[in-house]
Amino acid sequence: MTQERILITGATGYIGGRLLGVLEQTGRPLRCLVRRRDSLRDDAAPATEVVQGDVFDPESLASALEGVHTAYYLIHSMGSDGEFEAQDRDAALNFARAARAGGVRRIIYLGGLGDGPGLSEHLASRQDVGRILRESGVPTIEFRASIIIGAGSLSFQMIRSLVERLPVMLLPRWVQTRAQPIAVDDVLAYLQQALDREVAGVYEIGGADRVSYLDLMREYARQRGLKRLMLRVPVLTPWLSSLWLSLVTPLYARVGRKLIEGVRNETVVRDERALRDFDVRPLGVRAAVASALR
Repeated sequence: MTQERILITGATGYIGGRLLGVLEQTGRPLRCLVRRRDSLRDDAAPATEVVQGDVFDPESLASALEGVHTAYYLIHSMGSDGEFEAQDRDAALNFARAARAGGVRRIIYLGGLGDGPGLSEHLASRQDVGRILRESGVPTIEFRASIIIGAGSLSFQMIRSLVERLPVMLLPRWVQTRAQPIAVDDVLAYLQQALDREVAGVYEIGGADRVSYLDLMREYARQRGLKRLMLRVPVLTPWLSSLWLSLVTPLYARVGRKLIEGVRNETVVRDERALRDFDVRPLGVRAAVASALR
């Protein structure tokens, strides 16, 4: 069988769902791997094939990967009750083995920025998944991104909830940690262009600006016209902040706690090869926030 189909895993998630919409407009043959077929019943175009399977069930992956040229791996287990690092590792190993056995020609993966010792469990797990996929024997493009700015992005929704709900904000030391936020449309552009680039390896992607979390919250408040008193207090650790976050944004508490424990790590681009190898010129923070609010 000619291998031409594109497989999207995680199509019911934030990035996967938006990527599905972008790629459907190109007319390329698409297949989505979902745990339940009805989860995409109203979201996928009629031409998009939806198959049922699970990365924790290796036998279900063989048919899902049949005839696939490129597979997007957009799965994580942070919302689970168990040890998400072990689950992420098992899922990636199952997928990597099945992709190689099925003759997949390329894997495209979206992970997280950050380097050096002391990485949070979240970031370390994302990068461990990337390593597993790259070592699969299938050429893999691993994009490592900082905070993704977009309506519906978990990181952006947490910032939105905090600034909207707290007129007086007691800010822990980690608000000074630098990040390089990137607009979701720029992330999608990288993911789409990766289909036609004969490249592999790790690409660090970020927006045009390097800012602190405090800068980002101030910019959100400015664009929303909100007056907020922001007081920095050095005694709140990221762990205590995550407990505080769960009181303010209970909807995101489980995943948000794992994300916020990683804000001690800078997430800035140190290798700018992505700007040379892809035709994406990312927005700055002001434009990215404005786009998300629209």
